[in-house]
Amino acid sequence: MLREWSDGDREALDGILPFIYDELRRQAANCFRRERQNHTLQTTALINEAYLKLVDEKHIKWESRAHFFAIAARVMRQILVDYARMKRRSKRGGDAETVRLEDTIIVAGDEGKGVDLIALDEALTRLAEIDEQQARVVELRYFADLSLEETAEALHISRASVAREWNTAKLWLRRELTR
Repeated sequence: MLREWSDGDREALDGILPFIYDELRRQAANCFRRERQNHTLQTTALINEAYLKLVDEKHIKWESRAHFFAIAARVMRQILVDYARMKRRSKRGGDAETVRLEDTIIVAGDEGKGVDLIALDEALTRLAEIDEQQARVVELRYFADLSLEETAEALHISRASVAREWNTAKLWLRRELTR
């Protein structure tokens, strides 16, 4: 159905819409589990904004479910980072939004400690310059909450490669974010 939709079939979109929305809700909930408790961006707003951006993507040929949700992860990451930047500007240089990097990616040395979402985004951007695949693995595992198997499918690499890249990227991010 994703392929049919990317080929211009609006009925296919109508058919998969409930599945897309449910999965976006799961991904958004995962993102907000790491956020501070009093976050002002609502889950529904994140879902709706991500959905609108994804539906607007006319030039992407969706390869699979994993490919779609890999793109969704990138879109949600960008929405959250943009929101954090806007909040920082509106507070005249106030605190950035923070996320808790739980056991999926402990980079701050302390599970409960918040990490500046903008700093994480900047670190991921630097990582992508060094190793694009590691950055994609982090994005898919952290922002999309994909399993090792789903990440491997989305990136067309083996599960073992994903596990290796994931562990290496976590170490690199820990070093970068604790500087």
